[in-house]
Amino acid sequence: MAENSPLSLRRSAALILPLTLLAAPVFAQTGVKEDSVVLQPDKVTDDAPVVETVSEANLPSWSEANATELLSFIEKVGSEGLFLQDYNPDGLAQAILAKNQIQLDKVATDSFLLLATHLRDGRTPNAARKQWFMTDSDAQTTPLIPLLTSALTSNSVSRSLAGLDPAHPNFAVLKAALKSAKSPADANAIRVNMERWRWMPRDLGDRYVVSNVPEYLTRVVHGGTIIATHKAVVGKPATPTPQLNPMATGIIVNPTWTLPKSIIAEGIGATIARSPATARAQGYIWTGSGKNLSVVQQPGANNALGVMKMEMLNPHAIYLHDTPSKGAFASAARAFSHGCIRTERALHFSGLMAVYFAGKSPEEFGEAIASGKTTKFSFDNPFPVYVAYWTVVPNAAGNGIAKLADIYGRDAPVVTSFAKPGRAAAVLISPNPPEVVPTAPMTTTQVNKPGNGGIY
Repeated sequence: MAENSPLSLRRSAALILPLTLLAAPVFAQTGVKEDSVVLQPDKVTDDAPVVETVSEANLPSWSEANATELLSFIEKVGSEGLFLQDYNPDGLAQAILAKNQIQLDKVATDSFLLLATHLRDGRTPNAARKQWFMTDSDAQTTPLIPLLTSALTSNSVSRSLAGLDPAHPNFAVLKAALKSAKSPADANAIRVNMERWRWMPRDLGDRYVVSNVPEYLTRVVHGGTIIATHKAVVGKPATPTPQLNPMATGIIVNPTWTLPKSIIAEGIGATIARSPATARAQGYIWTGSGKNLSVVQQPGANNALGVMKMEMLNPHAIYLHDTPSKGAFASAARAFSHGCIRTERALHFSGLMAVYFAGKSPEEFGEAIASGKTTKFSFDNPFPVYVAYWTVVPNAAGNGIAKLADIYGRDAPVVTSFAKPGRAAAVLISPNPPEVVPTAPMTTTQVNKPGNGGIY
C-alpha cells in the first residue's frame, strides 16, 4: 500500500486539533459485547456458464500465430499461480500441428475462455471459498467474448490475458514472490492469496476502506492513496468475520445500539428484569418483555459502539464501529469481537469520513461529537468497504512478503481445491443450432392414412 502523501498529512493535521478540543471524552470499559454477526450459509455452487453459439459470438478464426502465442502463455501460466494442465496444452499443440481449422478453433477457444475465466474470476470453486460474499463486477466490466474477439483481431492474445491480472500493486508483490517461494507450502500460500485478489473487483476504485481481517488493520484510501491506517479488532473464531464489500453510505456519531436477541439473552435481559435501575444507568431503554423484549442502548460512555458506527447495509449485520474497550487494541492478535470490526482511534477515523467523504468541516464534526446527540453524516458518493482475508501480504520493509496467521482456517480448503478441477469457463461456445425445418401441413388424406398416427 502507498504511503501517506504530504497533502493528506497536512489536511489530517488540520483536522486533529478541532477534534482534540471539541470531542467529548470516551472512557474505557471491559467486557463490551457489540452486535453479533448474522452467519450466512456458504455459497457452494458456481454460476452456470453463459452459452453462446458460434454465430452469436461472431469469432474470427484462430491463426496459427495466435494459437501459438496462446500455447506459449499457457506454458508459463505457473507464474500466474495457475496450473498448466488445466488448459489442455497437449491438445492445443496437436491442433496447431494438425492444421485443421475447425479443430484449432474449438481447442484454442476452449483453452482461452477457461484460462481467461480463471485469470479474471479465480480458479477456486465457490465451495472452497469459505464465508466469501464479495461481489465481483469484472464479468460486467470485462466480458470474455469481446476480449477474445479483440485479442484475435489485434493479434494480442498474451497482452489481453495478462491484462486480466488484478490492478492493485499488492497482487504484483505476490506474483513476484511466487517465483522465489522456498517450498511447495509457501508457494501454495501465495497462490491462495493471488486467488483471493481475483475473487474481488480487478480495480478496487479510487476511494474505499479496506479491512484485512488476519492483519487486524483497517486502511482508508482516498484518491488512490492511503490516508490513514487503524488497528482493528475482528471476529473471534466462534463468530468469524465474513468477507464482503458493501457500500458505505454514511458515518453515524454518538450512535444508539439495538441489541440483537442473542446478546439480550446473554445477560442484559436478566439485568432489566432483576434491576431495571442498573440497566437504565448503563443507558439501556426497552419495550416489551420475555421473548418480545427489545433493547436499545443510548449514546454515552457505556455504549458498546462507542462514538461512531459506519453505515454499510448488508445481510450479515457487519459494520465498523468504535468500542469503549480500548485495551483490546494493545494485543498483537485481536480476534475478540462478535463479528463486527472495532476500529481504533475512532474519532480520527470518523472525522476523516465526515471531512473527506461527507464534505463537512472539522468544526462541524467536532460540534456533533461534543453534542452527545446521534448525528449521521451521509456520504456524497457511497464507496465500497472491502472486508478482506489475505494471509500473505507485502512486508513492512517493502522488499518481500509476510505470512499472517490463518485465524479462521480458510486457506486449507483453497489449497485442497488445487488438486481438483477448477471453476468451469464463464462462457461456453456451442455449435450453431440446426436449422428449423417447417413441418408440412397434413392433408385430410394424410391424417386418415393408417400408420400416420391420426385419429380414426
